Amino acid sequence: MIQDPVLLDDWHPVARSTDVPEGSITPARLLGEDLVVWRAHGEVKVWQDLCVHRGTKLTLGSVQDGLLECAYHGWTYDGEGNCVKIPAHPEQSPPSKAKVTAYRCKEEYGLVWASLGNPVRDVPDFGEWHDGSFRKVACGPYHYKASGPRAVENFLDVAHLPFVHEGILGERAHAEIQDYQVRQTEEGIVASNVRIWQPDPDGTGVGKDVNYTYKVPRPLTMYLSKGTTEGTFSIFATVCPLDEFESVAWFWIAMNYARDVPEADIVSRQDEITGQDIPVVESQRPERLPLDLQAELHLRSDRIAVAYRKWLRELGLSFGTA
Repeated sequence: MIQDPVLLDDWHPVARSTDVPEGSITPARLLGEDLVVWRAHGEVKVWQDLCVHRGTKLTLGSVQDGLLECAYHGWTYDGEGNCVKIPAHPEQSPPSKAKVTAYRCKEEYGLVWASLGNPVRDVPDFGEWHDGSFRKVACGPYHYKASGPRAVENFLDVAHLPFVHEGILGERAHAEIQDYQVRQTEEGIVASNVRIWQPDPDGTGVGKDVNYTYKVPRPLTMYLSKGTTEGTFSIFATVCPLDEFESVAWFWIAMNYARDVPEADIVSRQDEITGQDIPVVESQRPERLPLDLQAELHLRSDRIAVAYRKWLRELGLSFGTA
């Protein structure tokens, strides 16, 4: 397990709720730890993927009558991780130390969230989720062979839009980034009044001047909203750090207009945009995000990234950073 208290004590998405139906087992990975995600009696569990008997992966097993059975010797565990049955010795009560490491987990926004530590806060807030005027569309997961902080900083980068996403989120003829405001709050980083012209900012195919607000409430969770004349388009996204240089991003797109745009088109568009980002992020060197501001050159248009790096340094984040 990666030893970074900032991330160990935070919440991370490890699966979609729909990927863990009743009586099922799903493998996952978080901070270098293999996990087994399973559901019984409607309740989801996230455990270390390790039978305490001979170290077999519990993801090879099955759910039997609401209990998790190991595929190797049939050792069976209850919902708290306690071994309650050893088939080779049916008359013997399992020892108290025969217990799987169980992690804190919860379901929110259609995702299963887990923490390997002791989180003091709830999962990050996604206000549009509770607003019935917004249509919510799930996108991803998107796999990056890159560190989580690199993926987040790419999401916050405005100046790449006319080049990496030309014809969709920007154009070379409109590459200038006007000045904008960034501040650090108790809730993280907030950038406002980020203005840019986009050929197709929301999937409607209509070019618009948009005004972005970016938020970074957690080191690996990001949010943007952009207002148009029709309404608000927003994205809530969070990155699960599988390992230091492998990550998975989960996206929710929310719109309170253009309900005639098919959901499949919205997903396909986000797939295209993220697919353009991934090879760029994976190519960046050093692989760890430099928190020393002298290590790279920064311009006024990089103000969000500079604030993000300063904040990570203050938090003491070591995972995926240099």
